Amino acid sequence: PDHWAGRRVEAVIDLGFHRDAAGFQCEGLVVDDAGLPVQGIHPRRTNVAVGSKPGPVVLMVEAASNPSFPQFRPSPLGSPATAGEERLYRFRRAELVVVDSEAEALMHDLEVIDGVMRSLALDDPRRPRLLRDIERALDAVPDVAAARHAIEPALALPARSSAHHIIATGHAHIDTAWLWPIRETRRKCERTFASAVRLMDEHPGYRFVCSQAQQYAWIEERRPELFARIAAKVDSGQWVPVGGMWVESDMNLPSGESLVRQIVHGQRYFEQHFGQRCTEVWIPDVFGYPAGLPQVFAAGGMKRFVTQKLSWNKQNRFPHHTFWWEGLDGTRVLTHFPPVDTYNAEITPAECAHAVENFSEHGWSDWSLMPFGHGDGGGGPTREMLHRAHRLADLDGAPRVEIGTPAEFFQHVEREIHLGAPVPVWRGELYFETHRGTLTSQIRTKLGNRRCERLLREVELWAATSGVAADVDELWREVLTQQFHDILPGSSIAWVHADAEATHTRIEQQLRERIDAFVETLAPGSATLTNVASHDRDEIVIIGELVDDDLSTRSQSGSGPTQSLAAGGLAFRAAIPGNGMAPVLALPVDDHVVVTDRSMTNRHLAVRWDEGGNLTSIIDVDHAREVLPERALAAVLELAIDHPVEYDAWDLEAWTPPNATPITTADRITVTDNGPLVGTVRVDRAFGDSTASVTYSLRAGSPRLDIHIDVDWHEHEHLLSMVFPLDVRADTATCDVQFGSVRRPTHPTTSWDAAKFEVCAHRFVDVAEPEFGVAILNNGRYGHGVFDGQVRVSLLRAARYPDPDADQGRHSVDVALYPHGSGLADVVREAERFNTPVRAVRGSAAEIATPIVSLTGAGVEIDAIKLADDASGDLVVRLHEACGDRRHVTVRADRRILGASRCNLLEEPASGLEVGDGIAVLTLRPFELVTLRLTRASADYTPAR
Repeated sequence: PDHWAGRRVEAVIDLGFHRDAAGFQCEGLVVDDAGLPVQGIHPRRTNVAVGSKPGPVVLMVEAASNPSFPQFRPSPLGSPATAGEERLYRFRRAELVVVDSEAEALMHDLEVIDGVMRSLALDDPRRPRLLRDIERALDAVPDVAAARHAIEPALALPARSSAHHIIATGHAHIDTAWLWPIRETRRKCERTFASAVRLMDEHPGYRFVCSQAQQYAWIEERRPELFARIAAKVDSGQWVPVGGMWVESDMNLPSGESLVRQIVHGQRYFEQHFGQRCTEVWIPDVFGYPAGLPQVFAAGGMKRFVTQKLSWNKQNRFPHHTFWWEGLDGTRVLTHFPPVDTYNAEITPAECAHAVENFSEHGWSDWSLMPFGHGDGGGGPTREMLHRAHRLADLDGAPRVEIGTPAEFFQHVEREIHLGAPVPVWRGELYFETHRGTLTSQIRTKLGNRRCERLLREVELWAATSGVAADVDELWREVLTQQFHDILPGSSIAWVHADAEATHTRIEQQLRERIDAFVETLAPGSATLTNVASHDRDEIVIIGELVDDDLSTRSQSGSGPTQSLAAGGLAFRAAIPGNGMAPVLALPVDDHVVVTDRSMTNRHLAVRWDEGGNLTSIIDVDHAREVLPERALAAVLELAIDHPVEYDAWDLEAWTPPNATPITTADRITVTDNGPLVGTVRVDRAFGDSTASVTYSLRAGSPRLDIHIDVDWHEHEHLLSMVFPLDVRADTATCDVQFGSVRRPTHPTTSWDAAKFEVCAHRFVDVAEPEFGVAILNNGRYGHGVFDGQVRVSLLRAARYPDPDADQGRHSVDVALYPHGSGLADVVREAERFNTPVRAVRGSAAEIATPIVSLTGAGVEIDAIKLADDASGDLVVRLHEACGDRRHVTVRADRRILGASRCNLLEEPASGLEVGDGIAVLTLRPFELVTLRLTRASADYTPAR
């Protein structure tokens, strides 16, 4: 209307919101006449400023009808295949209003003073005085000016000199997928980012931090004009990239090299587009933090770390909020857990009071951080939050609140440290005492990720050996996106996991095609064996039909035996160098496997089972030790009812595994291979609506018992495990994690110990005495239990929320039992071999290519071999000490090494390395991660060997 001219006019839009599900359901994006984004619409941001010029107002809103899932109840709405066509929301409201700015300001005045009053102790004399000020202001209504005047003295009283300082930093936690698919996350980012930029225009002092380079990349692709506005705000200092990672990935499940690439691709993106790298890791919602992370963060240029998830701990309260976190190798990063205990704060007086009361470091620090803003499509911070922050900047009865950035917060703390503050140190992993079920839920997603990680390493190896770029950056980024902390952990709707598994399948196919293309140029036309493990191997290998003719052609006096297997393929002894290839040649064998209807033996291991197919005895011949306790059964499947108290796909309760029922009866026991090189026995079982085939396999010359498990799984809300009782006395079990291992308690003596009833291990769990131990290896499971003298491997779950049909169908996994002597080096080597089987290929080269890198040093693993990203031709080799020992290592290349240096993760040299006679020599500290950059001689040189 004409008479509204010059007044503050806004449109109010309600798409059918439910306030209790803000950002999780129907949302909208307001666009202008040119189709450019203006701001998001959601239950807590319903108003859009439209200016004060009289006349028609036209708004276009792109609305999204996302289901609002009743928590912890199975719903068909999580998949397009089962969601149906029923409409979910009804458009409720679209109207213009005039906003009375003075009345709005009075509302904020009263809200803040009332909140401060309520947060004070009942006997605090300031409380009745504030109550009196509020009463006077309310008595003056409807005279808004008089009411504001009445409350003004209370707002003018400054905070006490000893008041705590809070740096409030704007933030919008956007799950890259969760109760919506990735395609909807792209739109959530548009809505939230547009709202953030608009709020910056209105409030120049506002600061907004945003992580996850992938989300920026989506905006760059879909909304370039919005991306340009973000870049301008980065230049002005209002918008602050943080985190330095491609996505806020899970930390437990990705490989170490994946975590490296998260940082490499994240930091490079921020540097390329905004001219800066991040100095803080920002992962507030991730489900636990392995002990190897500090050195990864630091090597990526980030020595500060922010999270808050451990405030969710169920058993033990974490004792610090600001502290040094010391990792496996001794690297420290300055870490902060915001004491407000949320990453979605709203800057209320109650939150500020809780942050002060909760803060553990009052003895030495005056500063804490408060991330504020609605997440997951909720649009981030609102103007109401900024108004509260303004009033709380310097107010008696409250801490001082300042809008700022994480870097500014850490600078304040670092000044305190410089003055001698006694900063506490936490050494080792930051174990999260809940969400343990995410180590097992949606196992297909986890296996797809693991296959892609292995194949990406292999592509880069063979590409470097071929002397050409691997060209896998885009594939790496796709895999990294699927490692987000609600995708890889298995806590998303069915649609998300269907997308993830389809992505993994497509990438796996492309990687295999590239591997075949590279290997074709490196291997001769006859069958050739490849070994992508770090070290040489000499073992019984099992290869398909490809090798039959070649072995016949190469048969000669003294050549070794072969064995055809019932399941297909050929077994023979072969030797292959690490990171290299070897001809198909059956070597002589000085051992054999003897199989009866109840036993299998070779020179190293004697295995017996009962009439139910349960292992009753495993004797390590080399050490004259019985592995199993007396009368114990091993490799037993156990089925337990799995009803988490709260978070279905996320949680596993302490009482679930101990109440499991063992499955010890067999439908059939079949000897399928009876030696001399391989013995195999299959045990078929049925339980509930499911079936399982468990296959025991022993190879000549090997002390490792392999166990293959095929399951047709049709249970709901159950946990399936395999249990290995061990006659080994140890207070801790050693668990394989990224870039090393950690020791977990084998007993629930303290509450901290008892909380670790389910722990993460990547490729092995080892229980050892000083001179003897037993490792349980796996090639695709992460959840383990190590209490009560046994190692339990969690195989499958069947949660109903948020995916009511999670994990149903066929699954297979390989585990192995590996007795060994003292130390961990043999276990690490065997675990790597178990996860990287030898395969046979044919090529077109004149001769077999020389391994591009050879490593001397037990207990050291190579994580990546690749050409440097700067196209210099330099070779990048990433390796780590895996056993917790100090190691002297020599590195050889296919050509003479002319120069070598240690680098950061972004391949920038940090320090030179000793090179002599074309060989690089270095010493690794326990669990040290090193990225080497090698400059090699031209191809005219003869390799230094």
